[in-house]
Amino acid sequence: MKVFKQLALFSALVTAGVTAPSLLSILPSVDINSAYAETKTKRVPALREKVYSQLARAQKLADEGNVTEGLAALDSVKERSSSMNSYEIAMMHNFYGFIYYNENQLDNAIESFKQVVAQESIPESLRLSTTFSLAQLTMQNNDYKSTIEFLDKWEELSEQAPKPNFYLLKANAQYLLKDYEKAIVSINTAVNLSESEGQVPKENWLVLQRAIYYSLNQPENVVAVLEKMVKLYDKPQYWIQLGAMYGEVGSDKKQLATFETAKQRGFIKTKSDYMQLAQVYLMGGLPFKAAETLAQGIEAGVVEDTSKNQVFIAEAYVQAREDNKSIRYFAAAAEKVEHGNYDQRLAEIYLNTERYEEAADAARKALEKGDLTFESNAYVALGMAQFNMQNFDASILAFEQAKKHAKSTNLATQWIKYVKSEKVHSETLKQALL
Repeated sequence: MKVFKQLALFSALVTAGVTAPSLLSILPSVDINSAYAETKTKRVPALREKVYSQLARAQKLADEGNVTEGLAALDSVKERSSSMNSYEIAMMHNFYGFIYYNENQLDNAIESFKQVVAQESIPESLRLSTTFSLAQLTMQNNDYKSTIEFLDKWEELSEQAPKPNFYLLKANAQYLLKDYEKAIVSINTAVNLSESEGQVPKENWLVLQRAIYYSLNQPENVVAVLEKMVKLYDKPQYWIQLGAMYGEVGSDKKQLATFETAKQRGFIKTKSDYMQLAQVYLMGGLPFKAAETLAQGIEAGVVEDTSKNQVFIAEAYVQAREDNKSIRYFAAAAEKVEHGNYDQRLAEIYLNTERYEEAADAARKALEKGDLTFESNAYVALGMAQFNMQNFDASILAFEQAKKHAKSTNLATQWIKYVKSEKVHSETLKQALL
């Protein structure tokens, strides 16, 4: 079953990998006391006592919730920035950035942290951590191009090899820029690094990896990722998605087995689940199960009670040679529409089950409602029903109407000849019995 296009829900799930980080997780931690001490061990300009005390006061005010006062204290420091060295200016902007971010003023926070890394003489640890924070902040601000630029800058500055979270962030930005070829390299690197360290890849990493393969139109790789997700996280939606993708790559037996497992484990819950399972059963040569599944979905109130769904159930029962079971659903479908097509189908089923009077009634109702796709079929059904009730003249009249349609001309002509013959035979027999 071709369902690859139905998996557009993959793209929506990628946002699971781009969650809004907390203040502590996204920004470099800065303790004014440790920062002051750091100037004594690194070749950077000194953080003087006077500046230190003013920054400490601003931090204290902000920590206590007095944001306006905290910003005012920083503004007071900024007024004398011409007399400050580069490290002091960097620390001042760092605290601006913290306060702005905490107040959800993302643009101002980003500009403040840019000023931090713009200073020449600052500790490399601060430059690296702030650069990476800028990559995260611009990602949160939907500026994906800047995210990649800051990550590239971080990699250029760092003496250490990037960790998996570096590649994850880059993959997210590349994916959202629709640069899928680069994005798949990045996310694969993140996953491979994690696994090489004996760690299980985080779920949202695999969600992103799956989405990128989907965007690259590589269903086989989507399947491989989903198989891993089923094994590691065993969530209902992954079983359903895996079953759907097996159908896309032509693994029909695996598709059927996967959906059957999902059903047995109680994972079939949504409208889409029921309908996919019914389709899989039908295409897997199990029409009875297909009918039962969709009927259960309707009875559970999950699947809409529409004429289309009722006809699906009815036709599935017909394929399963359960004509009597199909009648209820054809009848229900016929009541929901103004055209007579389902009444016509009902007439044919009644014929198959030798309920000729009901067949004739259904055929007449179909013709009365009209708007039939194949009107001649209704006349043929009516003619056959009348013949089986030995209403020969009525049967001939019905077949005469069917004969007017090119599609049924030959069939109707043969039936007329046959009915007339049977009429003569019946009348002869009656005369002989007098």
